[in-house]
Order: sequence, then C-alpha cells, then structure tokens
Amino acid sequence: MLTAFDSVPARDRVIVALDCDAWEAIALADKLEGHAKWLKIGMTLYYAEGPAIVKMFKRRGFNVFLDLKFHDIPHQVQGAARSAAASGADMLTMHTVGGTAMMEAGQRGAEEGAAEYGGDVPATLGITVLTSMSPEALAATGVARPLPEQVAALAAQAKEAGISGVVASPQEAAALREILGPDAFIVTPGVRPAGAALGDQSRVATPAQAFANGASHIVVGRPITEAPDPVAAFEAIAAELE
Repeated sequence: MLTAFDSVPARDRVIVALDCDAWEAIALADKLEGHAKWLKIGMTLYYAEGPAIVKMFKRRGFNVFLDLKFHDIPHQVQGAARSAAASGADMLTMHTVGGTAMMEAGQRGAEEGAAEYGGDVPATLGITVLTSMSPEALAATGVARPLPEQVAALAAQAKEAGISGVVASPQEAAALREILGPDAFIVTPGVRPAGAALGDQSRVATPAQAFANGASHIVVGRPITEAPDPVAAFEAIAAELE
C-alpha cells in the first residue's frame, strides 16, 4: 500500500534515539547535524533536562520525537500532552492500553499545547505492545490474546480515538497499515541493521524491511549512538535505504 509518507526520502524518516545523558546527547547532535533530521528524546534525557532539551534541539533545526509514553487518567494525560506540545515536540506518545477516552484527552492536550506554542499539532502516537516484549512476556501479564491480535486491537482503539497513529514492532507494520490506512503514522522501534546486536529488543527488522512493511518512520538508537563513528553508522543506514 502506498502511504502519505512515500514522497519523503527514507533517510529523513530515520529517528535517532538519544537514550543517554545531556552531554552525550548534545555531542551526538553536534555530529549528526546535517545528516539526521529526527532525534528521539526519551525518559532518561527528558527527566534530567526537561523541556529545555526539546527547545534546544528545535532551535538547531531538528525534529523532535518526545517519547514519554503517557499513561494516566485522561485529565493528567491531557495536561501532559499539552505541556509536551508546548515545548515544540513534533511527536509524542501515550499507551493505548490507557483506553480511548485517555487517548482522546491526549489529542486534545496536543492541540492545546500547539496553539500555545504557535506551531503545528504534533503527531500523537499510541504505544501498542513494547518491542522488548515477547509473546511469552505478554502472556505473563495476563493478556490471553496472541501478540499480533493484541497489537491490532489496540491500534483499532487508537484509530477510534482519532490520534495520528501508533508505535509498534516492524513485524506488525504491514498488518497495521491495512488497519490504519495510508495516512497514519506507524513508527517502529526495534530496528537493527543486519548483523547488529539485538540488545533488549525482541521483535526486530532491518531498516529496509521496516519501511517495506509499511512503517512511516523508524527509530534506531544504539547501532548509531554507540558506533565508533555515529555519522558513518547513520549514513550506512541511509545508503541501505536508497
């Protein structure tokens, strides 16, 4: 299925995950400026530095994926999304298991924060099943459905709630593209170049496979950030996608 993202070069849809402290993140951004378009700020970095780190990377011309995985009562998620959007973030996340009302509140908050910031409404993404989880790990939490069915059910709820898309394993991207249609964001962590260590990821694919499966954007962290030459590692991935 053709998607709304196919006109954007694949290299500009690779999100580099900065799951590290501020000094290392800034040093990596210095190196990747002019190469990577997107940076991901997760809990490790955001909880240490707050909105200032988002604003700094925005001033330097990066798009920012703020991955805080909101999961709370709707009122709290609405406020959190409003604050995240007001920082200038271009993407933000919430857990789909929080339910439709919570996701709808997150969307409202994102719209409110964007109006306050004076920018575009960020893409609002629902976390389905973490890419670190195996079918056995999911079953151990009490979820009786097979993992792909759980992902599909949660994605359908995200669509019902009117958010922009989902975060899911690249292995589920093709099925999700059929469920969500051509305009939805499908952001896939768990992406590893061929031969790279899996780390704590369980359901993985290569960058080219993830895009072929229907991903709109892919997230790559340690294979780039822990490489001896992060720029060379990024460009190797970009070359694979051309």
